[in-house]
Amino acid sequence: MKTITTTEELAAFCERARAHPFVTVDTEFLRERSYYAKLCLIQLAIPSDAPDSAVLVDPIAGELDLAPLYELLADPAVVKVFHAARQDIEIFYTEGGVIPRPLFDTQVAAMVCGFGEQVGYETLVKKIARAQVDKTSRFTDWLHRPLTEAQKAYALADVTHLRDIYLELSRRLDETGRRPWVEEEIAALTDPATYVIEPSEAWRRIRTRTNSGRFLAVVRELARFREAYAQSRNIPRNRVFKDDALLELASTRPRSLKDLSRARLLLRDARRGEIAEGILAAVEAGLSVPPEECPKLDNGRERLQVNPAIADMLRVLLKAKADEYGVAQKLIATASELDEIAAGRRNLPALKGWRREVFGEDALRLCRGEIGLAVKGCKVVPVETGNGARKGQPKRGESS
Repeated sequence: MKTITTTEELAAFCERARAHPFVTVDTEFLRERSYYAKLCLIQLAIPSDAPDSAVLVDPIAGELDLAPLYELLADPAVVKVFHAARQDIEIFYTEGGVIPRPLFDTQVAAMVCGFGEQVGYETLVKKIARAQVDKTSRFTDWLHRPLTEAQKAYALADVTHLRDIYLELSRRLDETGRRPWVEEEIAALTDPATYVIEPSEAWRRIRTRTNSGRFLAVVRELARFREAYAQSRNIPRNRVFKDDALLELASTRPRSLKDLSRARLLLRDARRGEIAEGILAAVEAGLSVPPEECPKLDNGRERLQVNPAIADMLRVLLKAKADEYGVAQKLIATASELDEIAAGRRNLPALKGWRREVFGEDALRLCRGEIGLAVKGCKVVPVETGNGARKGQPKRGESS
C-alpha cells in the first residue's frame, strides 16, 4: 500500500490518473471538534490491476500541496467517482475551492438502479463486488499517526471496490437509459450553494413552532451570531450554545450579564466574554427589528387541506411505481410531497423531470379522477376511470 506524502508523488499519480476515464475518490475526516471538517486522509484509485493503482494521500504527514489533486478533480476529461459524495465535496470546496466535475455518486446511482434507499457502501461491495469490507477500523482517530496497516487497508478498500461498483452501475444505467436521472440528481451536489451556510439564514435550521415575529427575529439574530462565531473560530456551533439554549434566550431576552446569568441551559463559557457580549447584542438587534421586517415561518404545509383518501391512494401509487421501475420510493417522492400533491400543490420535485415521467403524471391524473387503482395479480396498477384520457389521447367527446 503506497502512501503519498509529497507534492511530487501526488502530481505524478494525478498525471497517471488523467490517462484513465475515471478515478475513484474517498476521504477520511473528523469534525467533532471543529466547524469545518478536518481532512485526515484521501484515497484514490484508477482502473488498473497494478499494485500502485490505488494510493493513500496523507495531508498530515510531510509537506504536501494538494494543488495537483484539485487540478485532477476539476479535469473535465476524468469522471470522479464517490459514494455518498456530499461531505467529501464539501471538504474539497471548503479547502480548495473546487467541486469535482464530472461527478458520479454510486449511492445515488444505486437508488436509481433499485438497490433501495441510501444504500450503504458495504452492501454494494457485497452485492456487486462479491467481497466483504473489514469494519474494525471504521471508528478510528484518523488524525493519529502513524496509521496502522489495518487502518490503511480499510481506507483503501473504500476506493478499490468502488471501481467495480461504478462500472456495474454505469452499465445498468446505460442499459435502462437512466443515466440522465442520475445526472439530474447530481446537479445539486455540484452546486456551490449546497455547501455555503450563510449566517443570516442559519435560523431556518432551528426547529420551533412559535409564530411570533418578534420571537423569530431574536432567534434569527442569535443564530446569525452563533454561526458567524463558530465559522470564524472553526468550532462546532453547539460549543457556542445549543439550540435549546438559543430558544430559551429568545424567550427570556436577556438585556444584561445579570439577566444572562439566570439562563438555565447556557454553557458557563457563554455567560461571559465575547459570547456573552454577542448574545446580548443579538437580542438587542432582534428586539430592534421593525415589525414589518420580522421573519415568518413557512407554515403553509400545516395549513394544507390534505384529502387523506387521496394521500393514501398516492402512497399506494408510489409503491406500485417504485416496484415497477425498481427505484427507491423516497428518491421519487417524499411523504410530505404526497400530502402536498393531495392538497393541490404542484410546484414540487416529484412532478418534474424524470420523476414526472415515472410517477408525477399518473399522480396528477389520479388527483383529477382520470385513473384509479386496481389489483392485477400480485400488482397494483392504474386503470382508466373514463373521466379522462391518457396523455396524447383525446378525451371523450373530443375528435382525434
